[in-house]
Amino acid sequence: MPIDILLTILVTATIQSIFGVGMLLFGTPALLLLGYSFVDALGIVLPISIAISLLQVVKHVDYVDRDFFKNVMRYCVPFIVLCLALIASVKINVGFVMGLFLLLVAIKSFLPKMESALQSIVKFERLYLVVTGLIHGVSNLGGSLLTVMIYSKNHPKDTTRVTAAACYAVFAVFQLLTLLVMQTEFTIAYSTKAALVQVGMLTFLFIEETLYGNIDNEKYSRIFAIFLFLAGLALIAKSML
Repeated sequence: MPIDILLTILVTATIQSIFGVGMLLFGTPALLLLGYSFVDALGIVLPISIAISLLQVVKHVDYVDRDFFKNVMRYCVPFIVLCLALIASVKINVGFVMGLFLLLVAIKSFLPKMESALQSIVKFERLYLVVTGLIHGVSNLGGSLLTVMIYSKNHPKDTTRVTAAACYAVFAVFQLLTLLVMQTEFTIAYSTKAALVQVGMLTFLFIEETLYGNIDNEKYSRIFAIFLFLAGLALIAKSML
């Protein structure tokens, strides 16, 4: 098993275990920077993301924001599939703008006056989800927009994480199915991918027992804001490479 992939998965699985998102948002660009192709990066992170998300959903399924999840299925997923199918011919760099957006959302937790500005953006939920689907399909960066929408709802930590995980799992499942239907060729062995899925699941179980349970709602909100801020910086940095 390549050590660079293993270390990347350990870090990003830890992030996703805490926040419900992170494997695609950080894992994909990290693997690209390490020299792996976009398709191989997806082939690695998608199964792991699905496995971790399903574990999170099974544990807290009653906390899922079901209305929001249904809207994700209706207005987001179809555009993910459509745009992923066209990704070979479509090149769109949205990282810089999305990075700035995430920074503004993260600052919201420390500057309450920005709350009204954020709400004015995310109140158009259906349109927002369509845009999220379009962006995620062509860049795999839509998870950052998804977290903004969920974070803006000010749910308790369990609802925030499991709703993000449920939506993220749907993203990954439909992306993986699209690649399989298109008979995409991967260079990373399936045995390696299977081992990495096990690594991701073990990481989740470890974080769940040792870290997540010790974070209260207020602390979680602050940590999530820091996560969004770092995600914004990462997107901006990636867009400038």
